[in-house]
Amino acid sequence: MNKLLATLIASFFASVAFAQTTAPAATASAPVVKAEAKADKAVVKAEAKEAKVDAKADAKAMKADAKASEAKTEAHADATKKKAKAHAKVAKADADDQVKAEAKAEKTDAKADEKATKTAVKADAKAAKAKVEANADKAEAKAKTDAVKAEGKAEVKAAAGK
Repeated sequence: MNKLLATLIASFFASVAFAQTTAPAATASAPVVKAEAKADKAVVKAEAKEAKVDAKADAKAMKADAKASEAKTEAHADATKKKAKAHAKVAKADADDQVKAEAKAEKTDAKADEKATKTAVKADAKAAKAKVEANADKAEAKAKTDAVKAEGKAEVKAAAGK
């Protein structure tokens, strides 16, 4: 019984010691709380704007990629059509004109391939330019958000210093 009583008393004193907490050094003053709330509101607004700009930039880049892909597909189809037409002429040509028609068909093939390649390169360059512009827009939005965050921190510090 003595051991039980001693254990209960010891645990009571231990719980009392743990229950004691130190009072907070100083509670935040009203201006600091106001400044924090204002800063948080500004940061949320800036992050929303940044997300909106990011979404627009991503959409712009995707649209440019799709347009480039479409242009390349169209150019390839045109080249294939021209080649088929040239080879059909070779098939219709007389035996005497067969060599001349084949030479002309090869020349047409080369020109069609060249044109398709040029179109593809231009489309890819245009898409790359759109991606660069989109990334620049994203970077600007991020910089603005970071500036708003820094301003908020400075305002809170200024309010705490008063």
